[in-house]
Amino acid sequence: MECSWQRHFNFSLKMRHGKKFNHLGRKSAHRKAMLSNMASSLIIHKRITTTLAKAKALRKYVEPLITKSKTDSTQSRRVVFSYLQNKESVKELFGPISNAVADRPGGYTRILKIGPRKGDNAEMAIIELVDFNELAPGKAGSSKGSSSRRRRRGKKAGGSSPKKAAPEAVVEAVAAEEVEAVVEETAEEVVETVEEVVEETVEETPEVVEEVAEEVEAAVEEAVPVVEEVVEEAAPAEEAAPAVEADKLTKIEGIGPKISGLLIDAGISTFAALAETDVERIREILAAAGSRYKSHDPSTWPKQAGLAAEGKWDELKAWQDELDGGKE
Repeated sequence: MECSWQRHFNFSLKMRHGKKFNHLGRKSAHRKAMLSNMASSLIIHKRITTTLAKAKALRKYVEPLITKSKTDSTQSRRVVFSYLQNKESVKELFGPISNAVADRPGGYTRILKIGPRKGDNAEMAIIELVDFNELAPGKAGSSKGSSSRRRRRGKKAGGSSPKKAAPEAVVEAVAAEEVEAVVEETAEEVVETVEEVVEETVEETPEVVEEVAEEVEAAVEEAVPVVEEVVEEAAPAEEAAPAVEADKLTKIEGIGPKISGLLIDAGISTFAALAETDVERIREILAAAGSRYKSHDPSTWPKQAGLAAEGKWDELKAWQDELDGGKE
């Protein structure tokens, strides 16, 4: 029979004294295999997404291996291969990665939390190699603001520089039906810019005056192609205007979208054109389209179109309420 101290000793053997690492809910063999595969994926792809708990465990697993790769020897490669069991990841670790972390004393990885996962609400994170984040400041491929020497020039009320104001104003304010107004406005802005720059640089040296003149010429050259492009873009918009009028033929009682398309194909695209068209001509168009259109009675369509063309919508509406599908 066991005494009390023996029972206490046997029970203490089953407790987690000093075992502070995360088991991740797995047996030791499963945990080591999982961390080995995750470490190989991180070394090859430089960034992986996993749960926050696995990312923290992976960081403790992979960073000593990265430190080991700084010493490129046969013994170091054998030790690292015993953990990773992957030739490609070992080759990558002792190649580009060891060269990138040569001057870094530690902290080779970074963990970024990305919020809970849908489904089980597990906390997710991204673990990546610090020296291979191309978006980080100072890395290759990152965008930096370039500084250049500029002379102080007077600015317009909008806050933009004189030589940029004219093209940007043209691009933002142009409408298809106001092309001529925009051209005149652009010309006025260029003239005002020239006058302002000349007034501000009268007392400057001749070299500065020549430089300002070149800037003004460049601004004018930039404005002219923009205006020409706007004129070309406005032309198709003006040609498309009749199609907008043709769609309004459906406001005539008895005319649906298909009949409206038949009339447009026959050259009748406006209320005025329909009002001037003979009823027999309309019947011929319907008969040529097929037997299913013969049941339509176009006798009231020209008169309805005449009221619509004159803008007598109230009178047209009152009359259409008395019609039966366009028939009297």
